[in-house]
Amino acid sequence: MLILAATPPLVAMPEVESRELIAADLRVLISQIESSMRRTATAMDQEHRSDPESSADVFVLDDVTPRYARAIAALDACRAGLGHALECLSEASGTL
Repeated sequence: MLILAATPPLVAMPEVESRELIAADLRVLISQIESSMRRTATAMDQEHRSDPESSADVFVLDDVTPRYARAIAALDACRAGLGHALECLSEASGTL
C-alpha cells in the first residue's frame, strides 16, 4: 500500500498555489464522474431499446436497470464526496 502522508512533495510551492491545484484536480474528477454517469445512463437506455422483448406485454425478470442504477448511485455518491471536499478546501482558503 502506498503511504502518501510520508511522501514529501516533489516541488515546494506556495500554499495558495497548492490549494488551487488540488481544487483543479477535484473539478477534473467531478467532470469525469459526471461523464461516466451520462455514459452509464446512455448504455442503460440503449440496452432497453435494443431488447426485442421490451413491449408493455412482456415482463423481463433479467432487467439490467438495477445494475446500472447502482452504478449511477455509486458515481453520484463519489461526485457528492468530491464536491464536499472542494467546498471544504474553498472554506479553508476563502474562495477557489
